[in-house]
Amino acid sequence: MNPEAKKLVLRMFSYGLSVVTARHGEDVVASTVTWQMQCSFDPPLVAVAIKRSTRTFDVVKAAGTFAINVVGAGQQEIASMFFRHVSAEAGKIGGIPFTPGVTGAPILSGLPGYVECQVVEWVDRGDHPVFVAEVIEAGVQNNLLPLVLRDTGWNYGG
Repeated sequence: MNPEAKKLVLRMFSYGLSVVTARHGEDVVASTVTWQMQCSFDPPLVAVAIKRSTRTFDVVKAAGTFAINVVGAGQQEIASMFFRHVSAEAGKIGGIPFTPGVTGAPILSGLPGYVECQVVEWVDRGDHPVFVAEVIEAGVQNNLLPLVLRDTGWNYGG
């Protein structure tokens, strides 16, 4: 396989930016992800790949629930913030206010929308295992268009 061609073609895939949040006990986490998708209408299922070496992976695995908070166009700074560990305190994570959802996962204020999910299974392969989860709650917070990875000048994948 031509490794450069593989990288270029995989980077042609359209990726949106979202922040996965989760809570297990007092442990509250948030990480920006690019590899998420809807994968079933009935039941409503999504899949998200989370880097194995992160606290977010550990917390999602332990909690069995998470939220996907969609980042909007013009909110690149928010997406950038959650590429590293940020602490939660006093109703904020990384300085962004949140409210706990029905799963306890933080719902970040000001982002276009979110889904809360219950993990139904996970695929333990590679450096980004995939969690498949049923959508159990959803909300729209504003009408911003989603932020797309290619519009940021960032690359992830390949």
